[in-house]
Amino acid sequence: MSIVTVTKENFQKEVMESDKVVLLDFWAPWCGPCRMLGPVLEEIAAASSEYKICKINVDEQSELATQFQVMSIPLVAVMKNGTVHSTAVGFKPKEYIEKMLKV
Repeated sequence: MSIVTVTKENFQKEVMESDKVVLLDFWAPWCGPCRMLGPVLEEIAAASSEYKICKINVDEQSELATQFQVMSIPLVAVMKNGTVHSTAVGFKPKEYIEKMLKV
C-alpha cells in the first residue's frame, strides 16, 4: 500500500473513518531524523496492506500538529477506530514501529 499524504481536508476520511490501523507520521522536509524515518515507513507500507501509513507535514498542517500536541518531530502516532493507541518521538527502527502497529 502506498503512503497517504494527510491534510486537514482529508483527515476525517483517511484517518478517522479508516477500517485499518493508521500510523500518522508528523514530519517536515528540513528534519534529518524525519528523512531517515521515511524509507522505513515506505518499507512497512510496501510490505503490508494491513496498515495505512499517513504523512502529515507539520509546516503545512499546523492545525493537525496542534491537535496532536506535536512538540518534536518526527512523531508517529498509531490509531485504530479514531483513537490514539501509542506515540513515539524521534527516529525508531522498523522493528519498533512494527510492534507499535500491533494494536
